[in-house]
Amino acid sequence: MKTIATVLFLILLFGPALAHHGVASLGVAGLEGPGAPVETSSSATLPAGSILAYAKLDFASFETYTPERDDEGDYNAFWMYGLGYGVRSWFSLYVFAPFYTKKPEDNSYTSSGFADLSLMGVLGFRWDEDGPDLVPPNESLDDLEDWHMTLYGGGTLPTGEANLRNVDGEIDPGMSLGFGKPSYSAGLTASKQVTRLSLVFDASYIGFSEYTYDDGTRTRFGRELRANVACPVRLFADGARQLRLDAGLEANYLDLGRDETGGAGETATGGHMIYVIPGARLYYKQSSLGLGVKVPAWTDLNEEDEQQGAEGKEAYRAIVSFSVLL
Repeated sequence: MKTIATVLFLILLFGPALAHHGVASLGVAGLEGPGAPVETSSSATLPAGSILAYAKLDFASFETYTPERDDEGDYNAFWMYGLGYGVRSWFSLYVFAPFYTKKPEDNSYTSSGFADLSLMGVLGFRWDEDGPDLVPPNESLDDLEDWHMTLYGGGTLPTGEANLRNVDGEIDPGMSLGFGKPSYSAGLTASKQVTRLSLVFDASYIGFSEYTYDDGTRTRFGRELRANVACPVRLFADGARQLRLDAGLEANYLDLGRDETGGAGETATGGHMIYVIPGARLYYKQSSLGLGVKVPAWTDLNEEDEQQGAEGKEAYRAIVSFSVLL
């Protein structure tokens, strides 16, 4: 039985001040089979010859330290537009065009525009009683209950404006729209359906290259290590109407390295954090709508009191995604 598949990706975004973040998340949507989390990567590839159209909004509202309208980070809005293509049943390619808006309270920066293009490849396989093999073109309902896994990797192209200046002509790398040089990422996932519940795990690494800005500053953003777990549950499915509703809970751990300026570690950057994400996903025919709220549940940031506007200092993040398989 061939399932309806939809793949969801969020790739390489970074936030205000000298903070940034990078997330690669992918999932599968089907009337049968494992559920797709909102943020955690699930194990899926696109059907051979299919095309995925995708859009996602990640809106981050930051806690502020002072009541005045100063240079503290107010909010970030990250849009992601993407296309995917199923080269084989076990291999998919993607291209993504992010659009960022990063707003400080005093409007000292106008950080709004397209960021670095991202390219990604995903290799999918399953593990049954005979061991691992590549994902076949068609899978039965029993096959869908096997462990499914992916290996993925890719990077960004320096197409965004890295040398964005504020109203005083100054450059803040964290407020730019690009990394200046390519970044690279790699990860692996594992997913298994257990009746209505799905177990989803993923781990990933993102690395950055040092870039010299027009003002002579040399900056390398801190590497990112992520480990995530999710448990989506199928609440309702109607095969006649091709309708399905899932709910779930996720935990995302991030180990964020210090940024470096001139080869030395930058203060008030990096640390460890865990996010909790309650969310839901609605599937209709070959479309999927995902909603979630991401909040920091635990943080251990370097010089934490100075990291306003950084990852781990959000009041909340609202996530909305939509995808359709063509």
